[in-house]
Amino acid sequence: MKVSVVIPVFNEEKYIKNCLDSLMRQKEKPDEIIVVDNNCTDKTVSIVKKFEGVKIISEKRQGIIPTRNTGFDQVTGDIIARCDADTFLPPDWIKNIKNSFLKDKSIVAVSMPVLIHDIPFIDKFVFIFYIYMFIPMILMDHYPLVGPSMAIRKSAWEKIKKELCTDPKKVHEDLDLSFHIRKLGEVYHDKKNLVLTSGRRIKYNPLSFFGEYIVRFFKMYFSHRHLV
Repeated sequence: MKVSVVIPVFNEEKYIKNCLDSLMRQKEKPDEIIVVDNNCTDKTVSIVKKFEGVKIISEKRQGIIPTRNTGFDQVTGDIIARCDADTFLPPDWIKNIKNSFLKDKSIVAVSMPVLIHDIPFIDKFVFIFYIYMFIPMILMDHYPLVGPSMAIRKSAWEKIKKELCTDPKKVHEDLDLSFHIRKLGEVYHDKKNLVLTSGRRIKYNPLSFFGEYIVRFFKMYFSHRHLV
């Protein structure tokens, strides 16, 4: 089983080194690491170039959806593991992803919990992730895939990629993927494969995180409920 890691980036010079360092320290190395440059204007790309074996590809269309799609389309592995540039991955991340898919052939995707590590109080409790995800989990009947840490079968991606929404104003791209991939098999939640990520979205745009994000989810649910 080969695992390809995809990291979409847009001006991530403050975070990308730590993310890639955590990938280099994996007990089981990824077979491929692809960083997708979405028109970076800072030092992100020059930092990535210092890491031997990391492939850099470009996506000129601005936005996370085309950037993700380009990265996913380029992988050569059986499993696509995705993380964000501000995610710090535990040493067993790749190993645990492989073990999750080996549990059952019906598993087409693996979700994982996220701990925000740079906001006081929140950084102590992973249950905050489960509180935030409780309603989506109930309505979707599985824990959704989230951008900081997810994995899917390449074969599943090939089957659903043309069905996915391309308008970021209508969907959260990770949740849109979650809705569509569920019809192909089981979405397994590995609660032990915890990753750390930045809470910068909460710090700098709390109204969006706690307001717009939630409203958009419910709009998505009503337009995607035929997939549940």
